[in-house]
Amino acid sequence: MKLQPSYYLSNDVVALARDLIGKYLFTCIDGLVTGGYIIETEAYNGIIDRASHAYGNRRTPRTSTIFMQGGVAYVYLCYGIHEMLNVVTSVEGQPHAILIRAINPTIGLAVMQARRNMAVIKPNITMGPGSVAKALGISRKINAISLQSDTLWIEDQGLTFPGEAIVAGPRVGVDYAGNDALLPYRFYVKGNPYVSKPRS
Repeated sequence: MKLQPSYYLSNDVVALARDLIGKYLFTCIDGLVTGGYIIETEAYNGIIDRASHAYGNRRTPRTSTIFMQGGVAYVYLCYGIHEMLNVVTSVEGQPHAILIRAINPTIGLAVMQARRNMAVIKPNITMGPGSVAKALGISRKINAISLQSDTLWIEDQGLTFPGEAIVAGPRVGVDYAGNDALLPYRFYVKGNPYVSKPRS
């Protein structure tokens, strides 16, 4: 069952980033369904977060999606190479987002393997945000798409992890954010092979 629109309206982006662990992310691109359960996320806390694209209320053509009402996808290009999927949360005008860093794939593995051009399936097929987007066929073409759509959606299938199984720590690759880089806004399932590095 898809997460309800109200789920995405919470203004506690950090709690939501943790709660998304264990939820199932799916795409249906060109009629091909792929997906798996989320095992790594990062929270970006809007205009007060130096690591956020919207820090200081920065509004650009790229960041305009984050300012939308929660429940849409924010897909952007990183380093001119990797497209990355973020879940926009909170109310319109409050630019919160959660980066999906890794999933444990469960459906459509052959499709993901072809998209990733991998001879054999290895954990890095969906390890890291760029790999997640490529494996699931996610691109900027679906930026701002509703998570209630039949193209991209998230489901709660009742999968949960005990508290000690979910690690909270600093985000990856945001050293430019000063003290905000140290905030424990990254969550992942301890010991899951699909978690991106670093793992501590």
